[in-house]
Amino acid sequence: MFDDLFSTVTTDSAGTPTARASSPLAVRMRPATIDEIAGQGHLLVPGSPLRRLIEPGGGGRAAPSSVILWGPPGTGKTTLAYLVATVSGRRFVELSAVTAGVKDVRQVVEDARRRLATGGDETVLFVDEVHRFSKSQQDALLPSVENRWVTLVAATTENPSFSVNSPLLSRSLLLTLKPLETDDVRGLVQRAVTDERGLAGSVELDEDAGEHLLRLAGGDARKALTILEAAAGAVLSDDDPPTGEDGTTPVIGLADVERAVDVAAVRYDRDGDQHYDVISAFIKSIRGSDVDAALHYLARMVAAGEDPRFIARRLVISAAEDVGMADPSALQTAVAAAQAVQLIGMPEGRIVLAEAVVHLATAPKSNAAYLGVDAALADVRAGKVGTVPPHLRDAHYAGAKQMGHGDGYRYAHDWPHGVAPQQYLPDVLAGSRYYDPSDRGYERQVGERLERIRGILGSDGRADGRADGTDGGKAAGKDGRAGAGK
Repeated sequence: MFDDLFSTVTTDSAGTPTARASSPLAVRMRPATIDEIAGQGHLLVPGSPLRRLIEPGGGGRAAPSSVILWGPPGTGKTTLAYLVATVSGRRFVELSAVTAGVKDVRQVVEDARRRLATGGDETVLFVDEVHRFSKSQQDALLPSVENRWVTLVAATTENPSFSVNSPLLSRSLLLTLKPLETDDVRGLVQRAVTDERGLAGSVELDEDAGEHLLRLAGGDARKALTILEAAAGAVLSDDDPPTGEDGTTPVIGLADVERAVDVAAVRYDRDGDQHYDVISAFIKSIRGSDVDAALHYLARMVAAGEDPRFIARRLVISAAEDVGMADPSALQTAVAAAQAVQLIGMPEGRIVLAEAVVHLATAPKSNAAYLGVDAALADVRAGKVGTVPPHLRDAHYAGAKQMGHGDGYRYAHDWPHGVAPQQYLPDVLAGSRYYDPSDRGYERQVGERLERIRGILGSDGRADGRADGTDGGKAAGKDGRAGAGK
């Protein structure tokens, strides 16, 4: 019962799985060779463990007996497992962690043992969504992995460090699949249009329709091919479809892609003016504290299939550049949003992005830190660097003390308020001011504190008698222990 768990797959004369003519386009277009794999070149360099596992004759004791493939949906986890079986000629068995139980796992393993004992083919056991297996189910796989009764290929979209049992994880090679780039998916779509396994040139794909399809797919190859197949079916079923330059080949247009997925295309060109105009308006709306406009532009990008990671990155920049120290928690929110979007993907990621947008748009604004570092950079680039004051230099290495390094350094924790009056900037920049906090939000408190700090730093330090040399030995001792590290 386990020889063929793909309902859309049959077996050839060698016993390896092959796609049927009636299989979905995404199944028919699974790579037949390593060279057809898109976007995962880092895992398939010559001599890599995965390549040795896939290539004919590359197995044996040199190849891993168990691999865990971790990556987002549509990046090729199932494809790689399929290639391990088809290219190397091994028997292929698939279990879904959603429906299989411990009994099913043990039955597959026992069947694989019997085949090996009678000189039969090795078995590749593919477990999809292995993170859904219970502890007992995962434990049932351990003997087969340790004894190499099966070659286990497990796939997961969740971090295996948290979703896979430690004993199984320690016995497996963890391979991380990268999200597919737009060009990777574009190449797969173009191949599917022309390849005999795919649409075999029965249709053409209009450029605008192709770009919209890629936006909707969001880096998911399976989704892209599913949309393409639906759109092609719609065009081929039309009585009088538009045709290409040859006057006979039906053309998939933007409306056909919309009809296939029941999503209206938003006017938005990811590589043209609309892309830059919308993201510009988005950031400027956040900066201007118009939360409703910011959410509108967010919705336009989400509906058009913009990469949510791109949106999240711009939010992180906005939090640092426009909100700044007026609300330091805004940056924490933006970074958390970027991490969450990477973790959960879309469509749920839109909620995370919306929360970050609301926080940033309604937060008090200040670009003082941004202006401060740029002013400091301008001085450095103009050659205003000077030398580090001797009392701040590292005094740890042999001979440093003799050169006066650290001499007179005042240990801040020994002074009231933790601020020691002394010069920190090089002489050429003494008295320079780069950071000018605003009076908005948290930065108002920063400004009040900074005014007092600068007053202490600029004093002669003699108010409590500690700068006259009476405590000099203590300060020097602190420097001797901590030096530049302090």
